[in-house]
Amino acid sequence: MTSSQRLLEIRHLRAGYGDVEIVHSVDLTVDTGEVVALLGPNGAGKTTTLRTVSALIPPLGGEVEVLGTVLAPRVGGRRRGSSATRIARAGVAHVPEDRGLFFGLTGREHLVLAAGRHDRDAVDRVLALIPHLAAVIDRRAGLMSGGEQQMLALARALVMRPRLLMVDELSLGLAPIVVQELLPLVREVAKAFDLGVLLVEQYVSAALRVADRAYVLYNGRVTLEGPAASLLADSDRIARSYLGHEG
Repeated sequence: MTSSQRLLEIRHLRAGYGDVEIVHSVDLTVDTGEVVALLGPNGAGKTTTLRTVSALIPPLGGEVEVLGTVLAPRVGGRRRGSSATRIARAGVAHVPEDRGLFFGLTGREHLVLAAGRHDRDAVDRVLALIPHLAAVIDRRAGLMSGGEQQMLALARALVMRPRLLMVDELSLGLAPIVVQELLPLVREVAKAFDLGVLLVEQYVSAALRVADRAYVLYNGRVTLEGPAASLLADSDRIARSYLGHEG
């Protein structure tokens, strides 16, 4: 395993859509080998933060430095910095909340297309880590269960050999028992591939059990941050942060 390295540093980020600001002065970091949970109620700005890091939308202010590349705000109506394609090529993989799968393709076809024909060993390595997916990998994505589709979306990101993995709502639409099986995969992935993970999640206690650190957003602002184990042991602080109360 390589030594810890800063993969993502967000400083005073302001982000949103058009002139509507959703995220207000957020600071956040992710290092190699750690899982960082980004928590908060619906509409708090979690997905907007991930979309900004992926360069799908430009920052409105502040600064995002991801894998050594600085994403700057629009200046004079023109966007500076890197496109989403360049950020992805640099080593950022983003699993969106809608999974982004093609239901007519098999699981294996998804992975082969993502890995490229010259990197088939990446497919084998990922499937060895997720044996449940390996058992259904030749099934069309549209015929997979919700949990299997999420495994496939995660696997597709991993075969691209990312350095920073961002996962938006792994639990979306899944039964709690399935979530309890899936979330530990995030910890295994960070360890096996020596990458950093930024995990957006609604299942607070389950996310904190697999994370190293966590941030809670409320109305686009960080209301609580700290080691995941400490936050898990103090549910009252979590509850207050979800109501917008600091710490």
